[in-house]
Amino acid sequence: MTLLIVASLLWDFILGEPPSRLHPVVWFGRVAGYMDALYKRRSPIIDFIAGLFTAGVVVAFALTLSFLPLYAPSPLNYLLAIYLLKSSFAIRSLHEHVSKTAVDNIEERRKAVSMIVSRDVSNLDEAYLNSAAIESLAENLNDSVIAPLFYLLLFGLPGAMVYRAVNTLDAMLGYMSERYEYFGKFSARLDDILNFIPARITVLLYLPLGGRRVLRYWRLARFKINSDKPIAAMGAVLGVWLEKGGVYRFPGREPGVEDIKRALRVSTFIVAEWVLITFSLLSTGVCPCLNL
Repeated sequence: MTLLIVASLLWDFILGEPPSRLHPVVWFGRVAGYMDALYKRRSPIIDFIAGLFTAGVVVAFALTLSFLPLYAPSPLNYLLAIYLLKSSFAIRSLHEHVSKTAVDNIEERRKAVSMIVSRDVSNLDEAYLNSAAIESLAENLNDSVIAPLFYLLLFGLPGAMVYRAVNTLDAMLGYMSERYEYFGKFSARLDDILNFIPARITVLLYLPLGGRRVLRYWRLARFKINSDKPIAAMGAVLGVWLEKGGVYRFPGREPGVEDIKRALRVSTFIVAEWVLITFSLLSTGVCPCLNL
């Protein structure tokens, strides 16, 4: 299995993401979007049950995909496993998208930031644009790298694929709005459960860079169940304030464009650290479920 992970990492670093029409995560989103559009809201209880059913369908789809390599002939089974495993995490893509926000032209920066955050950036000033870019990097470092590999270690390819399916469901349906308050509640809560441990592991990975300051910011992160923890840790290491209006704020100096570049270097260290830990755990043989 170690060779499969190495191959999937090389795929990510060299080729990046598969075409969207062939990307399993895109498929998860399309299934969720189709069922969201198909279902007409009725009542809180029925909406919740419908949302639970939608999540169940997407998760079942992810599980089905993850078991396909077991039934494919060699060497197709290995190629399929590498492809699916690569699709469960995104290192190069995350770095490239955030790198595009580290530009001097504020309108180009605004456009780039709008591609990686869900909030309205049209009226944000430079500091808040910089903050949004860094926050997105910190949060997605957990969602797109740490958590998928964590569940890969625990449950093999099915674990990584199911996590990405749930994370996609939360990104599409997990909003506190009239349309999604009940329909997306199960997906949002399931994502909270699955991210509880990985978000805290992510914070620990910042300790070599920020020491006690990271722990102090961790204690300040009481706004959200999970997503503010990695953001607080990144803010602690960079020494800048990070804020989402009405949701959270962590203290520090005003973030600049150079801090986005620094955040990218920090993220590279965190990824390298976690990949090294992953291979170290694999070498101990404590993950027998990873056998293809």
